[in-house]
Amino acid sequence: MLISEWMTRDVITVTPETSMMKASKILKEKNIRRLPVVDDNGKMVGIVTDRDIKEASPSKATTLDVHELYYLLSEIKIKDIMTKNPFCVNEKGTVEKAAVVMREKKVEGLPVVDDDEKVVGIITETDIFNVMIDITGVYHGALQMGFKLPNTPGSLKEILSDLRASKARIISILTSYEQGGPDTRHVYIRIADMDKSEEKQLQKSLQEKYNLMYWVRDTVHPTAL
Repeated sequence: MLISEWMTRDVITVTPETSMMKASKILKEKNIRRLPVVDDNGKMVGIVTDRDIKEASPSKATTLDVHELYYLLSEIKIKDIMTKNPFCVNEKGTVEKAAVVMREKKVEGLPVVDDDEKVVGIITETDIFNVMIDITGVYHGALQMGFKLPNTPGSLKEILSDLRASKARIISILTSYEQGGPDTRHVYIRIADMDKSEEKQLQKSLQEKYNLMYWVRDTVHPTAL
């Protein structure tokens, strides 16, 4: 899954000469938490977050009057408080890599650049959540089952054959090697809803033949999220 397919494209940017007061206003009005900083050619030079602005703002206990305060805020430039050379990802990279970078660097969002290092978007934790929801097919399949299988070729083939024989419509298949251990893997299969009697029969059959860790029904709708 390419980052370019999931990132937010209409990203709002500021320049190093933008005042801190203006940047703060943009963050509040647009309800966002970070602003990529670009030069006159649109190339990435930094990033500023709502936290940066809060830390650079005068304390509420300041003795400055309103006019002095506004003057001070208008004089502080983004270049004075931004993080230079921030972590970023290329639009041709994968969402999975972006997720790894965010976790390892402990950031909630990453600017996305093209091959010329120009900012073309931004990808955040929310986008990663959207990817997870989409690839699992949770909106389209009410039933999910988890199996612990040997980490050998063909171990999933028999399960899929049994599901097809039961006329189960497979929505998604996900595999985790980290959870399973050195010789096993966890496989999560989501199927479309089916008649309750057929569901019980299928569940019983799979429990008897395989290491079925769980069987859960978690129907959700977009309006419920």
